Amino acid sequence: MKHVYGALLGATALLLSSPSYAETTLTIATVNNSDMIRMQGLTSEFTAKNPDITVKWVTLEENVLRQRVTTDIATKGGQFDVLTIGTYEVPIWAKKNWLVPLDNLPADYDTGDLLPKIKDAVSVSGKLYAAPFYGESSMVMYRTDLFEKAGLKMPDSPTWDFVIDAAKKLTDKAGGVYGICLRGKAGWGENMAFLTAMSNSYGARWFDEKWEPQFNTPEWKKTLSTYVDLMKEAGPPGASSNGFNENLALFNAGKCGMWIDATVAASMVTNPKDSKVADKVGFALAPNTGLGKNANWLWAWSLAIPAGSKKTEAAEKFIAWATSKDYTKLVASKEGWASVPPGTRTSLYQNPEYLKVAPFAKPTLASIDAADPNKPTVQPVPYVGVQYAAIPEFQGIGTAVGQQFSAALSGSMTVDAALSAAQSSTEREMKRAGYIK
Repeated sequence: MKHVYGALLGATALLLSSPSYAETTLTIATVNNSDMIRMQGLTSEFTAKNPDITVKWVTLEENVLRQRVTTDIATKGGQFDVLTIGTYEVPIWAKKNWLVPLDNLPADYDTGDLLPKIKDAVSVSGKLYAAPFYGESSMVMYRTDLFEKAGLKMPDSPTWDFVIDAAKKLTDKAGGVYGICLRGKAGWGENMAFLTAMSNSYGARWFDEKWEPQFNTPEWKKTLSTYVDLMKEAGPPGASSNGFNENLALFNAGKCGMWIDATVAASMVTNPKDSKVADKVGFALAPNTGLGKNANWLWAWSLAIPAGSKKTEAAEKFIAWATSKDYTKLVASKEGWASVPPGTRTSLYQNPEYLKVAPFAKPTLASIDAADPNKPTVQPVPYVGVQYAAIPEFQGIGTAVGQQFSAALSGSMTVDAALSAAQSSTEREMKRAGYIK
């Protein structure tokens, strides 16, 4: 008996000391968007199946997340094992060998099911360097009841002229309803995501083929002055502080006639738990000016492993779980099909259960398909990216320009002064980085 007991103790000790049973703590950095917050609530489903892995979350506001994650990966700080990053960072960081390629995803993960536009955006030389958690473009979300009352009919693909006219007609400041809510909070991924997409539809671009900044052109002047005038006349007060989350709260409270923003918001504005106007929302493509480009972007919040992590096996396991078809089914079982993370898999857009409850599914897919990161503008450009230029310097440049444009919106700077400041600060940085002389 003693021998058997001794052997059992020895086997237990061996199991506990072997690496696959040693407890691993994964530290995951993520953004405070509702899909990510929902994922945190479902983490126990993952840890129940992987009792040797503990998950620790660091949840940050979008601009702060970008800053913290970029600093950590550039300095090889090793604070995080899984990063939430976007389509902007993936190709740049993969080429610097800052990310671990996702080579060991299980066969049933089915990378072939990922939407081609999104898959390409998170791959380099055919290798996946991040797994998309949700994908998005942007579109118009609007109040069908207010449109009806004003005698307006939203076209499937509206022009900016139509949107501007409708915004003015829908505005009832005394009643606390504003014709349009748009991002104003400074940041390359906040107000500049919206304004860059808008500028594409007006024929503007960040740089010409020789990398010369273009803020001194009539196209940019038209974009910024149209935006500032529209927001003054038909936007909410304090708009220069509003990003995605702030505008979502305004729209759900019934304060916005229209909101042009990420397609991912569609399930949030139609969820009766969160939205007072859930049954009164329609969708249309982002506006255009007839030049062949709509004001829609392309983005995916994705999960990636920094090269500094010592826990890559556990990290890849978590990423495979959180971005799988089974995770989608798990969210559907808890919250309903309308709430699943959108914009990453072809199979979702062929799923009759999803299509039945998601009136926004078709416009979302059409918006993603319409975005072209390789030809984002009317005139040719030397960069890739719809609402950003995929060069390492863009984070700093885009944030500086975002601050100048936010100042124009708040009225502390004129449109001309903001464009002039944007031109000179961008020229200075492009010279410093060696793109121009």
